[in-house]
Amino acid sequence: MNRVLIVGAGVGGLTLALSLHERGIPCTVFEQASEMRPLGVGINTLPHAIRELADLGLLPALDATGIRTHELIYLNRFGQEVWREKRGLHAGHAVPQFSIHRGQLQDVLWQAALARLPPGTLRTGCRLDAFTQTADAVTATFRDRASEIVATETGTALIAADGIHSAVRRILHPEDPGIRWQGIMMWRGAIPWPPFLDGDSMVIAGDMAEKLVLYPIGRAENGKRLTNWVICIRTGDGTDPPPREDWSRVGHLDAILPCVRRFKLEMIDLEALIRATPEFYEYPMCDRDPLPWWTRGRVTLLGDAAHPMYPVGSNGASQAILDARLLASLLADMPVPQALAAYEADRLPKTAEIVRLNRIGGPERVVDVVSALAPDGFARLEDVISRDELAAIAGGYAATAGFAKV
Repeated sequence: MNRVLIVGAGVGGLTLALSLHERGIPCTVFEQASEMRPLGVGINTLPHAIRELADLGLLPALDATGIRTHELIYLNRFGQEVWREKRGLHAGHAVPQFSIHRGQLQDVLWQAALARLPPGTLRTGCRLDAFTQTADAVTATFRDRASEIVATETGTALIAADGIHSAVRRILHPEDPGIRWQGIMMWRGAIPWPPFLDGDSMVIAGDMAEKLVLYPIGRAENGKRLTNWVICIRTGDGTDPPPREDWSRVGHLDAILPCVRRFKLEMIDLEALIRATPEFYEYPMCDRDPLPWWTRGRVTLLGDAAHPMYPVGSNGASQAILDARLLASLLADMPVPQALAAYEADRLPKTAEIVRLNRIGGPERVVDVVSALAPDGFARLEDVISRDELAAIAGGYAATAGFAKV
């Protein structure tokens, strides 16, 4: 019974499991998928989160699969530079920023958990059905895909790291309005491609109506980089998000090529890159409203279950890692109810503010603002906006999200 029950084996759940093990706290992880596969697309993990993973001894494994991001360049759709900044080690941080495939990051954590945690700690094919709690313990029931009960376990705490569609969040907050959508669809793909710029850089171009995100997430054969691309297009007014079964649909070129052709980038043949991608996927850009509370007794939320946010500013996985590391340290230092309360008091307001900032573009507002002021491009950026104004947008977000260099 003296163990923590973790619902979900994503980035947050696995980081928590490794962090609890590091502190001698037993846990069991319950994952609804029947097998672990490297799903997802490219993400960036910021230095404040990488520092935590480095403390878990995972830096060599990250280097083996990801790219240490050198710089981030913001452009308008004409390829004119709006803002450029170094990232990770190049910006003076003690650890890198990594551009990496989300599935590969999850696999790094999964393999570490398999190697370090006792046998039976990681359980797949277990979907949370219900839980009850007393003053001293929490008991959870899990079912398989056939709705058969496969486990009933009791522990000292139940931590829900089960994503944006969290079952635990739904139980704790039945009145929650659910998924929120502003009308932006994303098409995401990855393909081995000759390096652009220095091979380790990230480019964001356009504005909130039509945006391109482009960066390498791994090394490929013949000197190529596994290159992740994202096209974002505002396609609706955001009144109703697409139904869940329509998430992660296979994308079609005719939906995005008119937008792609509006971008004029010298460093890469964007249309050729996208046409060459064998298969890519369509996702709605969604989040959920910040919650008034995460915790009831011995149950709390973590990562996307607690604070799903728009994928701007490279913060979703990073904030889940920060959640997990803080929670593990608090559970090691104080009784469970006090630890969960302290965790919520620290993390809820911080992540709620990031959710709100991401809805208005986060650091990517530098291109949104310039696009609004100069929709047809500019002769001199200084005639449109000052560098100090751009620095305030980019630097202010970094400070709020916790990865500003100090």
